Amino acid sequence: MNAGLIVIVLLLILSFLGIPIYLALGIGTLVALNVADMPLIVLPQKLFAGMNSSSLLAIPFFILAGNIMSRSITAKLIDISNALIGWIQGSLAVVTVLASALFGAISGSGVATASAVGGITIPAMKEEKYPDHFAAAIAGMASILGPIIPPSVTLIVYASITDLSVSKLFIGSVIPGILMAAGLILYALLYGKKHSLPAHPRQKPKQIVHTFADGIWALLMPVIILGGIFGGIFTPTESAAVAVVYALIISFFVYRDMKIKELYGVLVDSCIGTATIMMLVGISKSSSYVVTTSGLPQQVLEVFSSVTDSKIVVLLLLNLLFLVIGMLMEANAAIIMMTPILLPLLGAFGIDTLQFGIVMSFNLCIGLVTPPVGICLLMTNQIAGSSFVKTLKSVAPMIIIGFIVLMVITYIPAATTWLPTFLSN
Repeated sequence: MNAGLIVIVLLLILSFLGIPIYLALGIGTLVALNVADMPLIVLPQKLFAGMNSSSLLAIPFFILAGNIMSRSITAKLIDISNALIGWIQGSLAVVTVLASALFGAISGSGVATASAVGGITIPAMKEEKYPDHFAAAIAGMASILGPIIPPSVTLIVYASITDLSVSKLFIGSVIPGILMAAGLILYALLYGKKHSLPAHPRQKPKQIVHTFADGIWALLMPVIILGGIFGGIFTPTESAAVAVVYALIISFFVYRDMKIKELYGVLVDSCIGTATIMMLVGISKSSSYVVTTSGLPQQVLEVFSSVTDSKIVVLLLLNLLFLVIGMLMEANAAIIMMTPILLPLLGAFGIDTLQFGIVMSFNLCIGLVTPPVGICLLMTNQIAGSSFVKTLKSVAPMIIIGFIVLMVITYIPAATTWLPTFLSN
């Protein structure tokens, strides 16, 4: 049996048995090394090489910034969004989308977005008599904006494998993120009007100004991070460190709604999340080495080439493949497993690696709300206390919106490549 295939098969089997992804990947790599009679020293060597990357330093900082923000700054962002559009029917659903987009511009995580934003807006929507299944669905779907809108942890992982510029990947994901957010906002407005969802009285200009003044420090956080990256003031890694320092200053000294004793829990949670991702990325270098040297990527290329020579069909097949993978596997693990296999295929069919990275990440993010895994939807459904079947029915039209955006960025390369090219010039 092909050694690369052994890695993938064991990864899938052990993952379904409930073994953590990074352990399943490590076990699969060890078994494959033995079968292929490769030296076992390859595993620790490649593991160290995989984690020895400055771009990966952004991951712990963004995770930490998101955890700090979820305990302090998130509510301010929601207040600002509510002040602007609270008078529209279904405004709380729109606020959920906007707040998720703003939170995603700091944390880069779908699960963190679902917990932080959904934990606040879902109870508020239920209190205003929104259907609990709709509240869970819109919060769950909006949470995928976390890893779509830059900064994105999944794109950092992809960049570490392909040696692409993290900044260019971040910039390329801006338009897909805006398209997705706009689609969800439009759907929320139509749903609110159709079902006569409640609206708040329009706030007076003085109240809006007061809300903005109170929340301006929170609003500046994503502006500083994204503006700094896109303006070339600092790198993504430096921006992540800036985000942490800024979040700590605002939480402790400006808003004063976070206590010193809470910092320990924040640091522990951040360390656990970081350790899991870093081990996954490190071990992936070993597994990638096994997969590449086994000749599996060339075999995959031959299979696709025998089926079709059309770039359009290949892109469609790849999207179908990742829609299925996204339903079964965590996004970072899927990127780590599939990227080394597909890189020769991308080169053979002239598919831009930057565009494909964003398409793959977007595709896998949809998996955050599709069963059987669908971790973000499970989380928001639990917060709402809704029937999961009803929540699935409510989220279906939103998933269709996601598919439409996915097709746009797949077949219109400029949707992902134009902005990085424009800004680099």
